[in-house]
Amino acid sequence: MSKKTRKKSSKSTAARGTRASSKAGSGAARPAKAAGSGARKSGAKGAPAKAGAKKAAKAGAAKTRATRAARSTSAPAKAPARKRAAPATKATARAPAQTRPKANAPLKSKSSSKSKTPPKTSRKPAAVESTPAVTPAATPLREGSRLPALTLPRDGGDRMPLAPAMGRNLVIFFYPRADTPGCTKEAMDFSRLAADFDAAKTDIVGISADPRRAQEAFRDKHDLAMPLLSDENHDALEAFGVWGEKSMYGRTFLGIIRTTVVVGPDSRIRKVWRNVKVDGHADEVLAYVRPA
Repeated sequence: MSKKTRKKSSKSTAARGTRASSKAGSGAARPAKAAGSGARKSGAKGAPAKAGAKKAAKAGAAKTRATRAARSTSAPAKAPARKRAAPATKATARAPAQTRPKANAPLKSKSSSKSKTPPKTSRKPAAVESTPAVTPAATPLREGSRLPALTLPRDGGDRMPLAPAMGRNLVIFFYPRADTPGCTKEAMDFSRLAADFDAAKTDIVGISADPRRAQEAFRDKHDLAMPLLSDENHDALEAFGVWGEKSMYGRTFLGIIRTTVVVGPDSRIRKVWRNVKVDGHADEVLAYVRPA
């Protein structure tokens, strides 16, 4: 081989080696570029995704705030939730519950709020009242006693003082009940002798516990000539001791004991007849008041 041929072959071999090396370098650089471009592409794609997520989050937050604002303006404000009461302990369970006083209600004192029941006292409760059993007076009026100042309602609607007129005697006959057989006979006997009693300067009056209207009916029915007084409160009956225990047909009861009293002009009792027997009694009283 000549020197020229060797030089050419060496040059061509060197040129081939240079091309190969340059190709290898360009091949290595291309993957790097590709990798860099891929990274750029992936980075470019990730950045818009993050930005979209942030925008979506901001939009959701804005929407939530708008919804809350709309609810707060349209719906009435809810009252704050009450705190849950703590479980009562032994000390708090025994204490009475305190209630809030109503408007315009008077405030109660501490003493009244502690207990609704009044404090106990040593006094015993009063017994339920019933119709009392009236007994004769301990010291009934007797002969020589002075007539008390009494005024009783009479037939006709007026009130009459139980006192003798000046210079005259007063006969008071107490009878159990108006318009009963014994009382009717007694009243009619005194009425029959009214003129004789008047001549003896003596007035006559009858008294029972009957109401005024019953006395008026009794007077009108039998044309009685004397005033009839109504002692429903037992003022005169007890003062004279004519209200007491009686017995009739084996039955014991309280009532007026038939009694007649003569009062002198000085308002003192001169004579008393108790447990009167009706027959002849009016004549006996007239004989007593007649002057000797």
